[in-house]
Amino acid sequence: MRFGAAVLRSYEDPFTVEEVVLHSGPADGEALVRIAGCGMCRTDLAVRRSAGRSPLPAVLGHEGSGVVVETGGPATGLSRGDHVVLSFDSCGCCRSCLGAAPAYCDSFAALNLFGGRPENAARFTDAAGGALAPRWFGQSSFAEYALVPARNAVRVDPSLPLELLGPLGCGFLTGAGAVLHSFGAGPGDTVVVLGAGAVGLAAVMAASASGAVAVAVDRNPERLALAEKFGAAAVHGDSTGLPDRIRRLTDGGARYALDTTGSARLINDALRGLRPMGHLGLVARLHTGLLLEPGTLDRGRRVSHICEGDAVPSLLIPRLAGLWRAGLFPFDQLIRTYPLAEVDEAERDCEAGRVVKPVLIP
Repeated sequence: MRFGAAVLRSYEDPFTVEEVVLHSGPADGEALVRIAGCGMCRTDLAVRRSAGRSPLPAVLGHEGSGVVVETGGPATGLSRGDHVVLSFDSCGCCRSCLGAAPAYCDSFAALNLFGGRPENAARFTDAAGGALAPRWFGQSSFAEYALVPARNAVRVDPSLPLELLGPLGCGFLTGAGAVLHSFGAGPGDTVVVLGAGAVGLAAVMAASASGAVAVAVDRNPERLALAEKFGAAAVHGDSTGLPDRIRRLTDGGARYALDTTGSARLINDALRGLRPMGHLGLVARLHTGLLLEPGTLDRGRRVSHICEGDAVPSLLIPRLAGLWRAGLFPFDQLIRTYPLAEVDEAERDCEAGRVVKPVLIP
């Protein structure tokens, strides 16, 4: 099967939209999906800075949505014509997966970040027969089609705007899941969100939907305006006395804080702005050592890392779609669509902060 895809051939060069070849259809437990749209996530773009750990050439993309065109049998639980959102890969049999924590799968890095399942290596090539990385996040969905494990695919209502749903599988799932699952925020709680990008704004929307008071911290006035639109108090990230500002806005201190920036200064400020026994969650990858200032972890405050919003995608994705229907999670307002052929423009706009969430349309 031949179809178009955006291929990244080196860490420095632009994407090339070219023909690729899938040499076999879905095996047991797999599904072939015609992609309607795929979000561009900063994890995709971070491949360029991965110091060679992510194998190239590769078809990236891990926020896909589309229509099932073929399955590997009834055990997939999917049928031809199903509308699905694609999420991250997991083994399904380790202690974490069996404990409803697939984001902490023992094989998460190998399956999602470092080339995918090795048994898939010979099945996916470029038009000349050159090898492509087996499968990025179980998807490789910067493409017209994706062959995915059925565990990745979450069936959704066909009346939803399918081409926009892909980011519910990762970026929006991460921000919303942190608030709804990791924190369990609800009415009367206070949530500070550091960084008003796609993940941060999803967290703001989820906090507002849950009845919590949200505070968004960012340097970008347009992002802060969006946060205010979604119900948050907005604070500029360079404000002096940031912990005091947070405490004033949260009646003495926030119960929860979510950092999406990886900034040591903001992390320390957020810890100082927490109430006793407050919880700070980190979702951004830290590239340097994190020095916590004296006193920041006093009085029961704690820090944890949160992966993929601690979510079970098959449960959280339909919940977020339901909140969107109710007007409580307007994620579509963060999206700008681009034809797949304009993948390089989408990357430039994303890196420059001109768009919150690009979605590529094959």
